[in-house]
Amino acid sequence: MKRDIAKDLYKFYRSGFKKLKNSDQSNENRERNTDPQSIQSILSEVISNRNWSQGFAEGSLFSDWKMIVGDEIAEHTTPISLVDGKLTIQSSSTAWSTQMRLMKNDLLKTISTTAPGALVEELIFIGPNAPSWKRGLRSIRGARGPRDTYG
Repeated sequence: MKRDIAKDLYKFYRSGFKKLKNSDQSNENRERNTDPQSIQSILSEVISNRNWSQGFAEGSLFSDWKMIVGDEIAEHTTPISLVDGKLTIQSSSTAWSTQMRLMKNDLLKTISTTAPGALVEELIFIGPNAPSWKRGLRSIRGARGPRDTYG
């Protein structure tokens, strides 16, 4: 049985109803557009319809970092980026970065249980930002910086 899309669209707009799921079925549950709905139900419907669940889970990983890893670890670490399943985490010191590398497997398990939609396959730990020797009053463009006089 062929469907006439133009006829279906006409009925859809004429009736003033909104289809919920399974547009192929003729006997569908319908809901009036004028009925009040909770914001939570509308947002969950938008997230599921647009396949945003993974992105939403990854975003909550950044916002709920303190709750996921705990107060002490969150005090010394900050998630920087999540690209292609690789979560980059910056530590406050090199000692914390080394300690977090040793705890990598436990932290991956914790992330997978507390943030179940986020796709995190690998953790990359970096230390604090080092000072740049390329800028300043006595820097020379193209030179190695203050290290060129050491040897």
